[in-house]
Amino acid sequence: MMVSTAIPQGSDAAGVPSAWQALVRLGEADGSAAHPHYRRLVGGEQGQRNLSDAVHALCAVHGDHPGLIADVMARAVQPEAQEWLAAAAAGFVDERTYLAQLTAAVGPLPSTPGQAETESALVGERHALEMLARSERRGCATGAVAALLRDWAAIRAMLDVAADYFGLAVPAPTLPSTADTAAAITDLGSAPGPQRAILFGAQQLFAQHRGLWALLEARASARGDL
Repeated sequence: MMVSTAIPQGSDAAGVPSAWQALVRLGEADGSAAHPHYRRLVGGEQGQRNLSDAVHALCAVHGDHPGLIADVMARAVQPEAQEWLAAAAAGFVDERTYLAQLTAAVGPLPSTPGQAETESALVGERHALEMLARSERRGCATGAVAALLRDWAAIRAMLDVAADYFGLAVPAPTLPSTADTAAAITDLGSAPGPQRAILFGAQQLFAQHRGLWALLEARASARGDL
């Protein structure tokens, strides 16, 4: 049997993972797809109220203009990221439009005990994303954007399940390809300092999404929908 000595794409000569490879590993452990409530939703095990609740919550966190990506682009802490950020911001405009249309299609927010606490938690999520976007630490904000784009692929799958359920056409995504984001983050995180900052920003973004799914799971339980 032949043993390959090729270095994995994105690793350095010592085999150290690139910023993108390390970010992907974080996403596999802590991203949306790892949360049980997300898996229930995307697996078609949940009914109308749980899907509707998830769509409303995602719209509350990510539906506002200009949003995380545009904020990061405007601050330009890493100017070399601007072309990739511009493509990501343009694509996310389309995602916000889809999210708004889907929010209208799923109907009103399901009545759930503790609504005031939920609204406070969602405000906290938005504030955390704003703080990430405003970070002056080189790489932190771009790491958050990369994590958002990676995690959005999973979130988009759930949104598409909801669109099918409620009879809404599913538009084609226009976000940068995974290959483009991987190349951008590998370059932006080629030095140790920016790589650490990228991974910190990514961790924080994944943590906010994980908290969102936990909140939605608790709300479903409070309604008796689990």
